[in-house]
Amino acid sequence: MDLFADQNHTLEAIPIEDGELYFMSRLPLAQDPATVMQRLVEETPWRAESITLYGKSMLQPRLSAWHGEPEARYTYSGTTFEPQPFTPLQREIRQAVEIATGRRFNSVLLNYYRNEQDSMGFHSDDERELGRNPAIASVSFGEARTFILKHKKLPKTVKIALGDGSLLLMAGALQHHWRHGINKEKTPRGPRISLTFRNIVIL
Repeated sequence: MDLFADQNHTLEAIPIEDGELYFMSRLPLAQDPATVMQRLVEETPWRAESITLYGKSMLQPRLSAWHGEPEARYTYSGTTFEPQPFTPLQREIRQAVEIATGRRFNSVLLNYYRNEQDSMGFHSDDERELGRNPAIASVSFGEARTFILKHKKLPKTVKIALGDGSLLLMAGALQHHWRHGINKEKTPRGPRISLTFRNIVIL
């Protein structure tokens, strides 16, 4: 199933089994998406992180940065990330996301997809620091990429085009039943940045 939404500022529910999924084609911000994208490229301390998969250390196929409140430490793929402070722009985006979703977030993972060769492997955001049924809000800027969800047990796939300035909210039991990711593509793609807001639970 491929889903494309009209450009508006309404957070619309997307019907999905075993979880909650919402989409807004344009998050209201004071600056236009192109300006926000350029500022994120220039103002973010991007890093090429190494992760451990199947006992092997490798570089992620994208650049990333972890920001948040001091207590928002996050561990995945065998690595613990200490947050950098929120930048003013990140705080502005977070406020808009919290207003749109009615949720609170204390951290954000930024991913910089430089071209069609950068990707995100399929996974679930189910780390214990996120709590039982975490709300994950993802804001996209730049080139549109296809966000893919695959059910863990059923033969079901959902594809969503994440366009410039869009907001996607995953909530409820979705992380227990679905995996999500972004594939490499053969068609040339320009750069894209995603900001994935989450609330780290202090354990």
